[in-house]
Amino acid sequence: MKPDVLVLRPTLAPQMQALAQSYTLHRHDLADAEGQAALLAGAGQRCQAIVTDGHTPLTRQMIEQMPALKVVACASAGYEMIDVEALTAQGVALTNTSDALFDDVADTALMLTMAARRALVAGHAHVVSGDWGTKGAYPLQSSLRGKKLGILGMGRIGRAIIGRAQAVGLETAYFSRSAKADVDLPFQPDLLALAHWADILVVIVAGGPGTRNLIDAQVLHALGPQGTLINVSRGSVVDETALIAALREGALGSAGLDVFWNEPNPDPALTLLPNVTLYPHHASGTVETRAAMAQLVVDNLAAHFAGRPLLTPVNLPD
Repeated sequence: MKPDVLVLRPTLAPQMQALAQSYTLHRHDLADAEGQAALLAGAGQRCQAIVTDGHTPLTRQMIEQMPALKVVACASAGYEMIDVEALTAQGVALTNTSDALFDDVADTALMLTMAARRALVAGHAHVVSGDWGTKGAYPLQSSLRGKKLGILGMGRIGRAIIGRAQAVGLETAYFSRSAKADVDLPFQPDLLALAHWADILVVIVAGGPGTRNLIDAQVLHALGPQGTLINVSRGSVVDETALIAALREGALGSAGLDVFWNEPNPDPALTLLPNVTLYPHHASGTVETRAAMAQLVVDNLAAHFAGRPLLTPVNLPD
C-alpha cells in the first residue's frame, strides 16, 4: 500500500508525477469547499504527509483533523500561512525550500537595487518615448560604489547578498535577532540605527505576525530622502501605507519591491508612483530554481518515509 498524502497545493508537473508513483495523492486543491471538508474527514484521517506552499492556509483546525500526519513539505521558502506551532505541538515536521532559492533571490535583490538607484524604468521610458532625442540626455544618477547597504535578516539569502553587494562596492552591515558568528560584517542590533546609517536597506526576513510592519514610518524616514528600500521578503513586513506616504512626500527616495500587501493586485497608490521599481513576487522565478524547489518536496518526503533525516527541516517537533 502506498502512503497517503494530502495535496493542498501541487508542485510542478514532473515532481507531481514522481509523487503519484510513490504515494496515493488526495487532491484537496481540486475539490470545492464541501469536497475539501469531506476529504479531511475521510482520507485526511490516514494521510501521513501534506504537500503545499507558503501561500495556502494550513490551520490548527485542519491539522487537528489529521491524526496520522507526520510531515508537511512546503514548496516555498516562506510558510506564514502554515500554523507551525500547531504542527510542532502535534509532533509534525515542516520542511521548506530556502536552500534551493537563495541565489536567485539574492540576484533579484541586487537587480532591484541597481534598477531603483539608477532609475532603470524611467530611463527605459526616456528612450522609448523619444524624449532622449527631443529633450536631450537623461539626468545624471548616483553611483552605487561607496554607498552603504543594510541587510535586514541574515539567513541563507542574506548571506548570499553579501558577496554581491561587496562586488559592486557597497559597504555592508546587518541587523538580525542575534549576531552571526560566521558573518564577517558589522552587526547592528538596532534596526532604526541601521536605517539611519544605510543608503539602501534590503529586507529579507520571514513573514508572519512577528515581523508584520517591522519596516514602519520611523524606519523609512531614517533611510531618508536619498534612501532606497528593497523588499524581497514578504509584503507584510513593510507598512505599505507608510511606504506610500514616504515615497509620495519625498521622505524616502525610492523603493524596489518584489512583494506587496495585496497580491496579485497591489495598491495603485503604490504602483503608480514614479519612484518605485516593481517585480511580481518572482525573485525565485527561474526554471532552474523552481524545479529545484519542487524536487526538494519530493526528496524531503522520500527521506521521511525512508526513515532518513529531513533535508530542510524548519521546526523540531518532539
